[in-house]
Amino acid sequence: MKLASLRWWRVCSPLAALLCLGAALGFGAALPGYSPWDHPLAVLGAQGVPNARWFNLLGFILPGALCAMVGLGLRLRIPLRAAWPQRIGAQLMFLSALGLVAMGLFQLQPQQLRGTQTQLHATAWGLWWATGLASALLLALGLRRQAHWRGLVLGGPVLALGVVAFALVLPAVLPQGLSQRIALLLWFGWCALAGLSGPSRSLAGSLQG
Repeated sequence: MKLASLRWWRVCSPLAALLCLGAALGFGAALPGYSPWDHPLAVLGAQGVPNARWFNLLGFILPGALCAMVGLGLRLRIPLRAAWPQRIGAQLMFLSALGLVAMGLFQLQPQQLRGTQTQLHATAWGLWWATGLASALLLALGLRRQAHWRGLVLGGPVLALGVVAFALVLPAVLPQGLSQRIALLLWFGWCALAGLSGPSRSLAGSLQG
């Protein structure tokens, strides 16, 4: 069966973004006192918050799993004997998506900021943006001479650097909740670009390289 006949990786990122956005809007509106501009998304999934587990599932875990499928689709379209930046870059995209999944698995503990769950959540957040940035840079390096990957080569690093800027730097001057949401949207945009770029190839062709 040809992957090109399915092209499932093309719809995963938009669906993931819609899930995350819908969960943020719905659960945020239902939580008294919650401000989407000032409060991070993880507050909606924190321990003790009503429906926290449902938010973590719909806002982090399922979107992360869908974007992991994008990373898998990207790896399958890159030949096994391709240069290492391409191969490692695709694997890091998969790992970045797993970081988003892990943010939903490990809940914040508002009363224990040094608690194990909170520390694991923070580690997953760091994994998410750091591997995403490394992936975008490696993919741009490895695919720079291939015309059908031009969109990912040119746009990937810009979007990934934007993720880092809004996640780490700009919260100092922007409301934290707003800055984090922009970072997530840029990350979903990067994943969508990876799904739309490149040739649509069969699994057999990818394995044969």
